[in-house]
Amino acid sequence: MKRSSVNRAHRDALACFGLHHWALPPSPKWDITDFGLGDFDRVGLALVNLTSEPEYTEKLMYARRGQATPCHTHARKKEDIICRAGALTLVLWPAKPSPGAALAETLLARIDGEPRQVHTGEPFDLPAGSRATIEPGVWHSFWPATEECIIGEVSTANDDAHDNFFLDPAVGRFPGIEEDEPAAVRLLGD
Repeated sequence: MKRSSVNRAHRDALACFGLHHWALPPSPKWDITDFGLGDFDRVGLALVNLTSEPEYTEKLMYARRGQATPCHTHARKKEDIICRAGALTLVLWPAKPSPGAALAETLLARIDGEPRQVHTGEPFDLPAGSRATIEPGVWHSFWPATEECIIGEVSTANDDAHDNFFLDPAVGRFPGIEEDEPAAVRLLGD
């Protein structure tokens, strides 16, 4: 991923956070990724780690229309994915999705704290303020349904190195950076 793309994503995220009155803590920890796939405009996410404690983590994320977070699961992490501004599309699977698998199954998910049946593998939208609770082992992917989206995550302790399992084996959690301009912000992986 080019540093110029990281810098642009940083500027775009800051502008969107400011527009929606999201104040960041002093010296926030930024994590901007193309998931190692080299196509940030299609598969990318800008994240700010607001807190990372042994028991819980909170993140604020930013994505533009067309950017997806690839299908993945966690063995231990339980998380709430919250649409903070815009609208967010999610897709959930109770087990590892396979090509051509029937999508008629339903999954009992918790949306805004209430049980709700969602169709496995079928997109559904969360409006601003809504949240989906994702249990360990549930596969999920998400992307903005609007031009921009601010996404919150509150979860049990985060372990990017050992508890992220992506459907696409080519995905890498942290991108390599091509230094084509000076860094506007240092990333967790720098």
